[in-house]
Amino acid sequence: MRIAIVDDDPLVRLGLRAVLAAEPGWAVVGEAADGAAAVAAFGGAAGAERPDLILMDIRMPGGMDGIEATRRITASAPAVRVLVLTTFEVDEDVYRALRAGAAGFVLKRTPPAQLIEAVRVAGTGESLLLPSSTRGVIERFAVPSGPALPDLSDREREVLRLLARGRSNAEIAQELYLGIQTVKSHVATLLAKLGVRDRTQAVIAAYESGFVRPGSS
Repeated sequence: MRIAIVDDDPLVRLGLRAVLAAEPGWAVVGEAADGAAAVAAFGGAAGAERPDLILMDIRMPGGMDGIEATRRITASAPAVRVLVLTTFEVDEDVYRALRAGAAGFVLKRTPPAQLIEAVRVAGTGESLLLPSSTRGVIERFAVPSGPALPDLSDREREVLRLLARGRSNAEIAQELYLGIQTVKSHVATLLAKLGVRDRTQAVIAAYESGFVRPGSS
């Protein structure tokens, strides 16, 4: 996995680089100290050093924060996944970052082992990051005023409900008595119908449409 780090604190970048670069098969291919530098380096027509995943601080000084940088990078480089770094777990800025295209978030105080696992999961794209925390942020700040969901099959609606609970493909397969490849096919079709880039965006669409409501099981 090719990883980039965006944070205005050089000590934070140094610490993250040390933790991530020690993982076999991972390489830290770039750094940036603010949102504008991140967009210039990793978005649009970025060259050979384009990362697979970016760890992006939400709050940075200057004219562009991590939310706007996430929006621009995910729009111009859809294959790049963004995992935002935040100090506060339940924060409207975290929701804004998820809505801007971030795959998930991780707290800055997260121990190294959990950070590595979060990056690993974000890189695979299979499940939401920290499911209960991510769902809690979406439940807290999503406003059910978005467009209605497109026409979905009964099975696709079941899959979407389970995605909203933070289930992985394997867990969905077990609950619905399906093969793992069948679940992956349903998820891919669901994302295409919703017009979203990943599972996190699908869950946001589910809440904003009113299909899933806060507190629902």
